[in-house]
Amino acid sequence: MNRKELTPAQREELFRILKDRFEQNAGRHQGIEWEKVRANLDAGRERIWSLSEMERTGGEPDVVGYNSETGEYIFSDCSPESPAGRRNVCYDDEARKARKSFPPEKSAAGMATEMGIELLTEEEYLELQELGEFDLKTSGWLKTPDQIRKKGGAIFGDRRFGRVFIYHNGADSYYGVRGFRGSLRI
Repeated sequence: MNRKELTPAQREELFRILKDRFEQNAGRHQGIEWEKVRANLDAGRERIWSLSEMERTGGEPDVVGYNSETGEYIFSDCSPESPAGRRNVCYDDEARKARKSFPPEKSAAGMATEMGIELLTEEEYLELQELGEFDLKTSGWLKTPDQIRKKGGAIFGDRRFGRVFIYHNGADSYYGVRGFRGSLRI
């Protein structure tokens, strides 16, 4: 079996978890029916492994939107805090390799690529924060515009004092409370 493929039992367990989360958080996806999401999940087998990786690393993925042009449902990490299995990482592999001392084992962009997901953009992060209060104690790297990254920086977001903040940092920095959230279209 391919390492990026789930057994039928693993797939059904993941779908059960996703359905329960979907039903418990109806406000995140008003007007979207689980049966239609499930049909896309059944048809999108190659992306199910990525969704399982989001779950395995603590992301608690849930449906947060629908793209009517492509017919895809948008899943995003909805864990209250930055996913525990994706923290303590710098922004990308270039920054990780450039560290002179104590480089982290992985980077946010590298992990996202390995998982087959996308880092949230600033816009997606702000939209997610409208669905609930996330990252009250943690923060998350966001897809950084090229003009910032070329100057050695990267952006991240969190929620403090009742509002959402988007900041910048050196792309090579990393902290135990900073991880990343991702999205996946199925």
